[in-house]
Amino acid sequence: MNSILEAKNIDKYFLTPTKFHVLKDISLQVQRKEFVSIMGKSGCGKSTLLYILSTMDTSYTGDLIIDGQSMNNQSKDDLSRIRNEKIGFIFQFHYLLPEFTVLKNVMLPALKLGKEDRKTIEKNALAKLDLLGIVDQANKKASKISGGQKQRVAIARALINNPKIIMADEPTGNLDSKNSEIVFNVLRSLSDEFDMSMLVVTHDHDFAAKTDRIIEMEDGYILKDKMEEI
Repeated sequence: MNSILEAKNIDKYFLTPTKFHVLKDISLQVQRKEFVSIMGKSGCGKSTLLYILSTMDTSYTGDLIIDGQSMNNQSKDDLSRIRNEKIGFIFQFHYLLPEFTVLKNVMLPALKLGKEDRKTIEKNALAKLDLLGIVDQANKKASKISGGQKQRVAIARALINNPKIIMADEPTGNLDSKNSEIVFNVLRSLSDEFDMSMLVVTHDHDFAAKTDRIIEMEDGYILKDKMEEI
């Protein structure tokens, strides 16, 4: 088995305003270096699933295994450490801190993890920005760069701790076609060159068609997993 992530029989309920069964017996795997997209209509549960797989949501039943380790019965602090070390998360809305520089935004997760000194973290952050072609923006305030640049900064931030898997929730949802293609190409090259796995929730059919595998969801179920057809 060469999976970086495995979900086994995940069930999730929303309890307010009324009880609603949002995820129903979800089981899936993501292999190392694999680039997987999750598609489905709004409300089918795909973003909820991503938040569970990223350990940000812990109110579910079933088992989540990341890099061979079960997330069941992990403390809040241990989950935070595992998330910071092994997972890079890219949101649809980049959530950069506008008053901080681009460089500081990228450094923040590594500063929080605290495994390296500030000088090393800064050097690594500049290298990530260089990899994404925006090192020249490093000392600008995050509020002063374009939307496409902000999303690339968000990717650099997700990379700073050299995670095993990148998870992204509609990373091209607010971008035009040109910037969407740039973001896809960046993620594809990261997967190919740095052996990172990618798990991306998207509505973009062109984006999904270029990934290794598409998982289709409907009404809280996995309707189709293209790996099963190979």
